[in-house]
Amino acid sequence: MTTQTSRPPIILIAGHWLGAWAWDEVLDHLETDRSRAIAMTLPGLDAADPERTSRTLDEQAAAVLDVIAQLGVSKDQPAMIVAHSGANAPVSLVLDRHPELVHRVVWVDSGPAAAGSVFAPDLPEGVTELPLPPFDVLAQQASLEGLSAAALERFRARAVPEPGPVLRQPVDVTDDARRRVPTTLVCCSIPSAQVLELARAGHPIFADVAHLEHLDVIDLPTGHWPMWSRPRELAEVIQSAASRTV
Repeated sequence: MTTQTSRPPIILIAGHWLGAWAWDEVLDHLETDRSRAIAMTLPGLDAADPERTSRTLDEQAAAVLDVIAQLGVSKDQPAMIVAHSGANAPVSLVLDRHPELVHRVVWVDSGPAAAGSVFAPDLPEGVTELPLPPFDVLAQQASLEGLSAAALERFRARAVPEPGPVLRQPVDVTDDARRRVPTTLVCCSIPSAQVLELARAGHPIFADVAHLEHLDVIDLPTGHWPMWSRPRELAEVIQSAASRTV
């Protein structure tokens, strides 16, 4: 891995139903005078996009690569990608296709997607999008710990339904070089000890973690959306990861 004389550009990508706005509080705490940080909205999660419901994982990965190109990233000066939750699928594609452009990947309550994995394999073809479910239903799938009433209200007001094609498309990754990209796991709703145990056991959600060659693990105990429940601490973790050379 190339030794950097300055911190890499940072690209922040939120998970399902979320756009760049989800990172506002984290960006407020990042030391952006010493690093370039940009939050992006994946294709399919821009409410103004008339083709929103037809967007695919391939289009999302291509959009991340477009942002990388706009930042002037190269093999000699790669970027750091911060991926939360369901952003793991398109970011896994980016790591597979251009691992040389990524200085480090930080998975926020997430992890690399395994080859062939599908987020919602049973979602009928006729379902064009998946709206944010009621919070009592969502809480059964992911922890809402630490979220204020105001944060939940903002989440509900700004959430954009996830496109059906994104949820049904298998993750096509084949290049083992993706596993050599230095990686930080930020474990929030599941403690790191449990995540690593599941990885060793071959659990389908965490199986690829066991194959990572350069792995740091950090516990940030909170719910599944730490960018709202612990934004300052998450910013500190991101800043520290950006400073690492391996």
